[in-house]
Amino acid sequence: MMKAARFSRFGGPEVLEIVDLPEPHAGPGQVRIAVRAAGVNASDWKKRKGLMDPELPQTLGYEAAGIVDEIGAGVTGVAVGDRVFGFCIDGAAQAQLAVLSYFAPIPAALDFPGAAALPAAIETATRALDQLGVTSGSTVLINGASGAVGAAAVQLAVARDARVIGTASAANHDYLRSLGAEPVAYGEGLSGRVRALASDGVDLALDIAGSGVLPELIELAGGPDNVLTIADFAGAQEHGVRFSHGDSGRALHVLDEIGELIESERFTLPVVQTFPLAEIAQAHRVSEDGQARVKLVLLIE
Repeated sequence: MMKAARFSRFGGPEVLEIVDLPEPHAGPGQVRIAVRAAGVNASDWKKRKGLMDPELPQTLGYEAAGIVDEIGAGVTGVAVGDRVFGFCIDGAAQAQLAVLSYFAPIPAALDFPGAAALPAAIETATRALDQLGVTSGSTVLINGASGAVGAAAVQLAVARDARVIGTASAANHDYLRSLGAEPVAYGEGLSGRVRALASDGVDLALDIAGSGVLPELIELAGGPDNVLTIADFAGAQEHGVRFSHGDSGRALHVLDEIGELIESERFTLPVVQTFPLAEIAQAHRVSEDGQARVKLVLLIE
């Protein structure tokens, strides 16, 4: 048996429990890890509130870092004892043991919390940039550029030699500049502020904030085909904009690529705030509050 986070009824953070569950085992193409750190995402509290999956009970966690302790059939290039990070597609990473279906070696410069903070943000950002077609010379507008996914998207686009304009509150403008973006304030008058930087508009636009600005992004980017959102499903349908989600093909190549970007100082890690697994309820409160720019990570003993 192992300790794992779970809830058996929908509700507030108080419904979360640490329970004993049977140990999982690695299937073909998978590895099992002794989890050292697991990321917390908005999807966790949305699941807990009953906004996503209807079944009960549910475990939690899609991204983790730890030490390989079991290897499934057909897996090569990894050994028991290796440090790896990646995705637990079963949504059960917030536990002492987890099975990873997609994984890569942890870059040497990273500790376990730093590695666990990366998979969801860098995969989401890379998938969106890939689907938009962001390449060298592109001018891309990123709406919601200072959060975990936004900051990853800014840096990954800059690493492709794109020009990045990013929206954020004034308090985060210096942060965006440090990542290589040209900041603009969001809200009324956005188009004018962007055109002050790029008079002809932008080549592409990525909506991460889901703040209802798709019409402005379409106008700035020259049509809905040049806009993609990861946050506004209803708006995407209404305005003919592409909506990106994990079912549309994951950008797993970034797990293997991120180490070089970190080592060459072209990718700055998010600030991590950690909680013991036993304090998962508090991590959910901080996540649901939505004010933290830090990445929340659970530490597993």
